[in-house]
Amino acid sequence: MKYKAILFDLDGTLLDTLEDMADALNRTMDRFSLPHRSLKEVRSFVGNGAKRLIELSTGAEGERLEEILAVYKADYDRNYLIKTAPYPGVMALLDRLHEAGCLTGIVSNKPDSTVQSLSEALFEGRADISVGEKSGVRRKPAPDTVLAAIEALGVTREETVYVGDSEVDVMTARAAGVPCISVTWGFRDRDVLEAAGAETFADSCDALWALLR
Repeated sequence: MKYKAILFDLDGTLLDTLEDMADALNRTMDRFSLPHRSLKEVRSFVGNGAKRLIELSTGAEGERLEEILAVYKADYDRNYLIKTAPYPGVMALLDRLHEAGCLTGIVSNKPDSTVQSLSEALFEGRADISVGEKSGVRRKPAPDTVLAAIEALGVTREETVYVGDSEVDVMTARAAGVPCISVTWGFRDRDVLEAAGAETFADSCDALWALLR
């Protein structure tokens, strides 16, 4: 294998979480008499954490933003496993990587508690480490969470690759000094990834496996 450790983004890379996020958002919009956002809009808004999703969806600021965000988070925390599921081939890919002796990890801008719950519920120990957004730690595209995962796994940056679906992931890998593979089945179109500087693409889990071997 080319790498000892493969770190994955979560939303749009390992898991299709879009509908659960959109449903929680629109229930929240109803609470505040705000117009619904389409699935296409939500797809373009996600990737920088829940607060940014609410900012882009509502235009709210200050206390109003925090009030809406709290309602969204509470709703999503109750309903994040209704439609969410791994993308086709993801489970088999993780199994193949472990069989090949690779370490795997998840690095996400979701709250850490949600990342841990999703990892436990859907991946059944297939991730050696899972890291989400925590207080006092800069979220992606800052490199902090990726570097923390690398340190925890006991590998070097040269032994690690980061796999993601967004421009945020491209920037994160660059900031962390690790190579990046961009998947095209997630929340961003290829032209957006290319504009962000992505150079290596995988259109399926089989194609990703071939790049990692």
